[in-house]
Amino acid sequence: MTAVLALKLTLVPLLIYLVTLAGRRWGPAVAGWLSAFPIVAGPILLTLALEQGLPFAASSAEGTLLSVLAILVFCVLYAWASSRLAVAGSMLLALSGWGLAVAVLQTLRLPLGLAFVLVWCALLLALRLFPSAAPAAGGARRNDLPWRMLAAAALVLLVTAGAARMGARLSGFFAMFPVMGSVLVGFAHAGSGRASAVALLRGMVCGFFGFSIFCVTLALQLRQGSLGFAFGLALACALVVHVVARRMLAAPGGSAAASVRSS
Repeated sequence: MTAVLALKLTLVPLLIYLVTLAGRRWGPAVAGWLSAFPIVAGPILLTLALEQGLPFAASSAEGTLLSVLAILVFCVLYAWASSRLAVAGSMLLALSGWGLAVAVLQTLRLPLGLAFVLVWCALLLALRLFPSAAPAAGGARRNDLPWRMLAAAALVLLVTAGAARMGARLSGFFAMFPVMGSVLVGFAHAGSGRASAVALLRGMVCGFFGFSIFCVTLALQLRQGSLGFAFGLALACALVVHVVARRMLAAPGGSAAASVRSS
């Protein structure tokens, strides 16, 4: 259990630290794209597998896949709300939309394949629903890294500690609580303005194509009974799709071209 606790308290904050540095080097769109990789949900699902068992983690991965729809609600709502509201108001509206979406999604019981198709259709639609915003440069540099890392560690501890009470499905949804989005977008909006926040959110949506592959692969492979192989294969598949999706959507004529360029 000591190794699991160390994973909770060190790995996720370290990954958020690295994503933040990358964003400051290459801009908010890249930070958003990187943050969509399963750097938060992945370790949470791993600790659930270690503590609650592989079938529990497989069910959680299915819930995590479907919860991408709630994250898309968060992203689109924040992007539009930021045109009229400040950070606090935009965040409140976006998180309220996320919570409502989770409540609705909790009532759905979809086959894994159908859920995957629904998520990909929603991703393509979300890219078209974003409001236009001028290209943004890198965000303002602030001493926010300790707060980002603390929030990530607290989320991992909260979700895994309450996993048995929440159940596998709800644990999967809360593995996708927008801690990365809330922190990164909030600071981008406050420090560099709305355009920076919108660019980051669009980058996140582009990254969720790879994330969805991670969830599907993990849910399928965990039921085969091999923890290491399941996570290794899921991460490898996610990485390939993650890179390909960014290149395709950043190509001339791609619907997210402005949001995923690295400079």
